[in-house]
Amino acid sequence: MTTLLFARHGQASFGQSNYDKLSPLGEKQAALLGSHYGSTQRKIDAIVSGSLVRQQHSAAHFLNAYKQQGIVNPELSEPKIIEPFNEFNHKDVFIKFNPSFATEAGVMAAVAQAPVPKVRLAELFNEAMIRWHSGEHDADYLESWSQFNARVQQALHQVIEYAQQQEANTVLTFTSGGVIAAIAASLLKPSSDNLSTTAYQINRSLINTGVTSLVLKGDSPKLLSLNEHSHLYHEGQSLVSWH
Repeated sequence: MTTLLFARHGQASFGQSNYDKLSPLGEKQAALLGSHYGSTQRKIDAIVSGSLVRQQHSAAHFLNAYKQQGIVNPELSEPKIIEPFNEFNHKDVFIKFNPSFATEAGVMAAVAQAPVPKVRLAELFNEAMIRWHSGEHDADYLESWSQFNARVQQALHQVIEYAQQQEANTVLTFTSGGVIAAIAASLLKPSSDNLSTTAYQINRSLINTGVTSLVLKGDSPKLLSLNEHSHLYHEGQSLVSWH
């Protein structure tokens, strides 16, 4: 039986000019996942990543910590890059919600009067996400949610093929919350009208470096677990983040 693990990247740089960069916390989260899998002898046969910096660096911090636990697997090399595992274009989603958000000054003007600007920024992004997921404005976006979902399902097919080619028992993929949510929602099989809503609800709950597990029975993936993140609790809840 083949197991496919999908890890959300570590905390990135939400609210910064370059979001696609792990924060110090994000680096620690990814390393903790590696240490946890190494110390519990969780054998990983292959690693996959999207091409985004935060995804690849999460894989690198994981792999370094994993190997430090004495895991010897000469076949485990640098991650295979599968670009369709990249996240949706969050900047486009945000700008199409309010064109003034195309500049940092526009964003700052919208949040400057809020008691906690970062909280207000998160609220605005949440509203932008609802608009994108609604399907009512698809022509506005560089990639609509339905197009994004089709790309994610293609990525899932590619990693299944890769696992079969490598004869791997366990493949770990570093990707992003929107990707994992789309995969999980498709496997939960809500009605087509509710698929996007289900994916959005799942995405809002996903923890940085939380792991979602699928098992393959033949070519058919089945959802085994969602958003497992116990590796973050050895210091209480201080290492748990959603952004």
